[in-house]
Amino acid sequence: MSRILLIDDDEHLAAPLATYFARFDCVLDSATRPSEGLAKLRAEHYDAAILDVMLPEMDGFALCRAIRTESDIPIVMLTARGEVMDRVVGLELGADDYVPKPFEPRELVARVQTILRRQRQSVPQVVTTQRQDFDGLSIDLDRREVLRHGERVELTGTEFELLALLARQPGKVWSRDDILNQLRGQEADFYTRAVDIVVSRLRKKLEPLDCIKTLRNAGYALAVGK
Repeated sequence: MSRILLIDDDEHLAAPLATYFARFDCVLDSATRPSEGLAKLRAEHYDAAILDVMLPEMDGFALCRAIRTESDIPIVMLTARGEVMDRVVGLELGADDYVPKPFEPRELVARVQTILRRQRQSVPQVVTTQRQDFDGLSIDLDRREVLRHGERVELTGTEFELLALLARQPGKVWSRDDILNQLRGQEADFYTRAVDIVVSRLRKKLEPLDCIKTLRNAGYALAVGK
């Protein structure tokens, strides 16, 4: 059973959502203030967190940043409908997905289930080894661990899945739409800017390695020697 933490100052939202999540074998806990949410994340185990952008004490972006300094837990942001910049900023800070408000509970559950499934899914059949070693880069698919020149790199779930996808076939060019289909599922809305944001974050974390190449109007590829 998955445990999810909702951090939203709407006191009337948590109870009905918890009832709905329970239908899908998920326990939804809640906090109405960021300080309370951070305390719960530090004290208990959760499989994912859902953050509203508009919060007291600090906004959801600052809260996402605070969580990312301590944890790589999957994060879904609740953003205002049509506010593309909210989505961009949230993804840049390390959120794994976003759901615009107002939302249908089923959509929120589906998005959470998608990122949890990504965390738990087995390695695709095309991968013949659970560990892939390149020049200066090592990817352990079982332990979900990445080493850069022997030093561990902390990646979010989405960043790891993107790197693992590119590493399946080094040199192959993956288009943005291909990446979205692989990482978020066919039913997810296309949001190609999200791919660029995650690639940018991943590149920074892998520095000084320069192993993710951009091919203009084509997509991205892993360019690193064995």
